[in-house]
Amino acid sequence: MSVDASLLPHLDGTLFAVPSAASLNPAARATHRPRILLLYGSLRARSFSRLVTFEAQRLLEAMGADTRIFDPTGLPLPDGAPESHPKVQELRELAAWSEGMVWTSPERHGAMTGIMKAQIDWIPLSVGAVRPTQGKTLAVMQVCGGSQSFNAVNQMRVLGRWMRMITIPNQSSVAKAFMEFDESDRMKPSSYYDRIVDVMEELMKFTLMTRDVSPYLVDRYSERKESAEALSKRVNQRSI
Repeated sequence: MSVDASLLPHLDGTLFAVPSAASLNPAARATHRPRILLLYGSLRARSFSRLVTFEAQRLLEAMGADTRIFDPTGLPLPDGAPESHPKVQELRELAAWSEGMVWTSPERHGAMTGIMKAQIDWIPLSVGAVRPTQGKTLAVMQVCGGSQSFNAVNQMRVLGRWMRMITIPNQSSVAKAFMEFDESDRMKPSSYYDRIVDVMEELMKFTLMTRDVSPYLVDRYSERKESAEALSKRVNQRSI
């Protein structure tokens, strides 16, 4: 489609692209199971964020997902160790492998835990020309020691947007989590459990819907323009 330069004088018509429904139909769809990475934000021996993560994993596996859970034990503080640290490399490899993620944090002092934030901080925004989290789906959940709160999930939503992830609308916040698990560390029947089922179901739907077209979904005019300008500068520079 041609662009009327008089109406849009600041637009580069050669890089402008009209979104189309046809572009959302991939030439071929992936046949492997959706790859979901689950992170939790506590190192306690009986961590309720970990127990919720185990419940989420069981549900995702039942829905056909291929899942991995990252154990944050031994992960150094951001900038407290080189990127070559084994736990950092493990986390980054899992982030690259995944097509979607689940972040579950306790709420501590009205916020996500430092353990949760450290994991997110170790996942880079970019590695060369690759953005490891861009276009991946994300579900956020939290556990509360007292009454229901949404501070942690709200913070994680901000981070998901910053990481350019597709954060699904639904979320879970489990109040008084210590009362929601039986002696076998399985979650009891409740509306909280039902909401976790809802969240995992929605995550799977969004992952199946977007994973084959995520490169198109995150293709941006400003970045096409920036890349074109960088290429032009490189090609036209004088030989040294």
